Amino acid sequence: MLGHSHALSGLAVGAATLPWAPVDGGVAQVAWVAAVGGLAMLPDLDHSGSTVSDMWGPVTDVPSGAIGRIAGGHRWGTHDALLAPVAFGAVALAAASLYWSSLLVVALAIGLALRALHFVIPGRAENTVVGNLVLSFGAAWLLLEHSPQPTWLPWAVALGVLTHVAGDLVTKQGVPVPVLWLLRRKRLALTPMRTGTTLEKAVLAPLFLGVAVWFGYANTGARSALDPYLQALMDLG
Repeated sequence: MLGHSHALSGLAVGAATLPWAPVDGGVAQVAWVAAVGGLAMLPDLDHSGSTVSDMWGPVTDVPSGAIGRIAGGHRWGTHDALLAPVAFGAVALAAASLYWSSLLVVALAIGLALRALHFVIPGRAENTVVGNLVLSFGAAWLLLEHSPQPTWLPWAVALGVLTHVAGDLVTKQGVPVPVLWLLRRKRLALTPMRTGTTLEKAVLAPLFLGVAVWFGYANTGARSALDPYLQALMDLG
């Protein structure tokens, strides 16, 4: 799937899982949804030239090359439905206990979401290395300053990674057979759909966006805030 499809599906999953998410308060809810959405692009760190690799220049490109080699190339280790969530989640678990490392993970998630969804954001600041760094770290700082220490980060990372794997599973290129690909390289693919088709752009991406908006409305304080106005509009009709 394309980067923005992964991010939109991650936002949808993040919003849909809010009733069970280990977060408390509106700010933490926003952080959870943003983290799952942005980190739904994380598995593509195995591919030099991907959005996540290019986002912060050498800061992300150098680790991307190393991760790609360790993972066995694009769409192998980082796309394993069992190994990838555990591996990325373990890194996030170590990061979540300290303020600065958790700030980095949340900023990475926000930066990825900004890059993936640039087509609906005015201007181009989020597509530049410096602009993205400033926006993502600024937003991450605001979120962490107004919410408890994000001990939930490992769960958000694992969920985002699983969402990415599920998205690639429905494309022709598929994803590796969990763990067994280490012995014999073999992939699973549920449909013959290619990445970037009209079906993905015109149907799936808008669907993910609609689901994200609906669950964001239904599972947060937005519902109680907006319902009186929606009722007033209905009464006018």
